[in-house]
Amino acid sequence: MKRDDMPESTPDPRLMWPDAGNESTGQLLQGTRVRLLPPEALTPDIAGDLRYARVVAEDLVLAYAYDGPTSVRILTDHDLARDGLEDLGQVAHANLADVPVTYDEVPMEGRGTLHSVYGDSHFVATKALYLSDLALRVTGKSLPRAGALVVVPTRHLLAFHPIADGSVVDAANDLASYALGAYEDGPGSLSPRVYWWHRGGLTSVTVFDEGTRTLSLQPPPRLLGMMKGLVRLDRAGRITGRAPERALDVAGLLGATAGAVARLPQDPSALGDAFASALALAHARCAADPDVDGLDAWDAWATSLQLGCALFTGAPPTECQLGEGQVAELPATPADAPADARAWLDAVYLAIVCRDRDRIARLCRVPLETLRRDESVDAYVLHWVETLQAYFGDGSMDAVAEKLLATMESSMPDALTHAPDEFVNRIDYQPVALFHRLIARDHEAFGKTLAEALTEHGAYWGGSTAPRARVALGPLAMACLAHDRGFPVVGPELPYLPAYLLNGARIETVD
Repeated sequence: MKRDDMPESTPDPRLMWPDAGNESTGQLLQGTRVRLLPPEALTPDIAGDLRYARVVAEDLVLAYAYDGPTSVRILTDHDLARDGLEDLGQVAHANLADVPVTYDEVPMEGRGTLHSVYGDSHFVATKALYLSDLALRVTGKSLPRAGALVVVPTRHLLAFHPIADGSVVDAANDLASYALGAYEDGPGSLSPRVYWWHRGGLTSVTVFDEGTRTLSLQPPPRLLGMMKGLVRLDRAGRITGRAPERALDVAGLLGATAGAVARLPQDPSALGDAFASALALAHARCAADPDVDGLDAWDAWATSLQLGCALFTGAPPTECQLGEGQVAELPATPADAPADARAWLDAVYLAIVCRDRDRIARLCRVPLETLRRDESVDAYVLHWVETLQAYFGDGSMDAVAEKLLATMESSMPDALTHAPDEFVNRIDYQPVALFHRLIARDHEAFGKTLAEALTEHGAYWGGSTAPRARVALGPLAMACLAHDRGFPVVGPELPYLPAYLLNGARIETVD
């Protein structure tokens, strides 16, 4: 986007400078608020009296402003030196919270929403500095740990998008266009940039090229990692979305799986899509057949295993039973494992559930170096892969315990760089916690942890119609291991765990 024709930001016509104030200390405490200004507003003739003002992000300067009856006056160093203004910073923040705003949700063309906050006050945009408080107040929801993208194009408005799912990529582009248009229109132009609000700070996501006079979006490495992780999770249907979901479409998933397998002779790269679709179909079948005691549901699970293992280890030509009498011909597939650690985990979980020791062993021989090329996952995911490879590869229990400890330590909130906290805590970490109890052979603790894992699964997905809401795949795999080792895990009080997969009664030989 071009910046050539952007209007220069000019001082606020109601904004008055150092020589205009005769307010008392009490008046200043009552009427002063934090204020964001563009750097060019601090012209050379006044900048010397505003040495306290500081840059909080590119194109944004923080100052204090007195909001009087007829004008807004920026406070000077002399003002701040008065007796009784020692706590002005806290007071100015508190006063900002009282600025009235109007709030709207603006649906994006794809999924997701932009949250727009605006008003007549010259201080509305400054609320972006305290976005967590503002978001909770206007939406009723806390921002995710990853924060939000936010724009402050004029003093009268801001817009933000919580970084919670794969819609963040579209939101970044939408916010950039919105900010540029509002900045050009004014009044009170502030900044055309997109910022990342994270842990109370603002970081510019927009880069201005002086040579070409253009703006572009270049997320910093940590944010880029989060965006990559969220996009991968979202595309695979692993996380909850903020947009209304469609009704569960078993027929559509069946057709998509058959179509993806049919494309494989011409497009071998479609195997990843075929596996993802088949696994979604297997989960979806459990809506009508939660115990998996019917052949159609079992066929979907068996086909998922076939495709998942073929994706990572290759396979000879074989038939895949899709259910409802449909058969797909899987061509010979070379061993060409993709850098997709979570898909590998899904394949291993399926092999555990289907009690296919040969496929477990083959999957555990996939080089860890290959999976480490996956740039969309946090370190704990790769440590968890390594833990399972050591366990099923007959490694020493000391080595398994060491790798498990590394998994647990690297899954702590402060270590996360790619996945949302809620997803990690409620979904991704649960198999790790169960495995810990499993290798400790603590039946009682395993039972309690399993109940907690299923409660967390239900709480995370809520009333979602997403296929993965139907079955807690990771906990199911750990429960199958526990069942086969004599743990008392079978019972009607275990939702999201198909009974005839858990107890092995439905398991048949997989081609």
